[in-house]
Amino acid sequence: MDLFSLAAEQSGQGKLLADRMRPATLDEYIGQEHIVGRGRLLRRAIEADQVSSILLYGPPGTGKTTLANIISRATQGEYVKLNAVDATVKDVREVIEQAKNNKELYGRKTILFLDEVHRFNTSRQDALLPAVEQGIIVFIGATTENPFHHVNGALLSRSTLFELHALTHEHSLTALRRALTDRDRGLGQLPLQAADEALAHIARMAGGDIRRALNALELAALTTPPDADGVVRVTLEVAEESIRRPTVKADESTQYDVLSAFHKSIRGSSDAALLWFLYAVEKLGMDPMTFLRRLIVACSEDIGLANPQAMVQSVTAMDAYHKIGWPESKYVIAQAILFAVESPKSNAIPTAIGNVMGALDMLGAAEVPLHLRDAHYKGAEKLGHTGYLYPHNFPGHYVEQNYLPERLKGKYFYEATEQGMEEKIAQNQARRRKQGRQAKA
Repeated sequence: MDLFSLAAEQSGQGKLLADRMRPATLDEYIGQEHIVGRGRLLRRAIEADQVSSILLYGPPGTGKTTLANIISRATQGEYVKLNAVDATVKDVREVIEQAKNNKELYGRKTILFLDEVHRFNTSRQDALLPAVEQGIIVFIGATTENPFHHVNGALLSRSTLFELHALTHEHSLTALRRALTDRDRGLGQLPLQAADEALAHIARMAGGDIRRALNALELAALTTPPDADGVVRVTLEVAEESIRRPTVKADESTQYDVLSAFHKSIRGSSDAALLWFLYAVEKLGMDPMTFLRRLIVACSEDIGLANPQAMVQSVTAMDAYHKIGWPESKYVIAQAILFAVESPKSNAIPTAIGNVMGALDMLGAAEVPLHLRDAHYKGAEKLGHTGYLYPHNFPGHYVEQNYLPERLKGKYFYEATEQGMEEKIAQNQARRRKQGRQAKA
């Protein structure tokens, strides 16, 4: 019997290695120790067959479906699996009706596992809600998308959210070595040897996706001819041909997260901002304009008058992108990003906006003081529109007078920090306010 025939016989009904090696118990489950480790809440619930409605959220290949399958094996109730890609409201209602019968006639619970729940639109998610609220079904949803963006708020509030973390290459190595030694479900019966560096390469390139790692190992094992001794040797060269660098997934949640990391890196004066920008554009295929818009906002929100040139650099970079395109504008944009990163930081602008908005909420209608009203017409003096002091007629081009509605008189909104150019602004503010106090005295 040759290697291919042996592998086919071993695989049962022709299942892929990744399917054959799917963990059947929590003891076989790899990773996610923070939720299914010894003594953890979800593990205790599974072992006691007391799982309530839950949402499993995490990247592809982190074990969401596997965990649901383990729950299905552990429960004494009915277990139904639907995929949101092709399931309809009719399908959901049929499951709910059957669940009612199970509960009323036999006292058995029904667990509904809905894979890719983010693909369910609002109406289909709404169809689930009454059954979850009434305890007719135990709902288990799995999603790769941020559930706060894609799952009905009411359904989310009635489920316990468990976030699964991306697996590491060590987790993939564990799965690969387990597959090599498992004689019943894995490749343990085959005359196969895999070099450590080959396994390490597969694990690293799989990026934490165990299914992808096992698929690559199986491909290497089944396409490599045996040597003179009849042994298939998976070398580093074979491994490199069996798995390629993965395509990075750029769903909506990922894009929001990367944009957030970019902005927060600028705010934190970290050149990681450049990494997130280039990662998004070069690897995820995002539009540079998305980041240029955010950069301009950051230059006011987080830098402001501490270094006004940051805004100039950013607007210039946007102009360069429009005029010369990508990738030629990459250097100009990188310059603007790094200029913003290295600029002194100040949030005095958004603080001033917040102060003004708070004052407006309190004020209601704002009546313009008489001396500030338009006086460029005959009769203005008769209406009392007089008393305006022209600042340029005074020393230092400044004179103390009220510019606010009477109810806000004496209030200040913008407080300059001591960062960058704002330090000089703060000195000017202090000088003017001192002059104002002396004028009142």
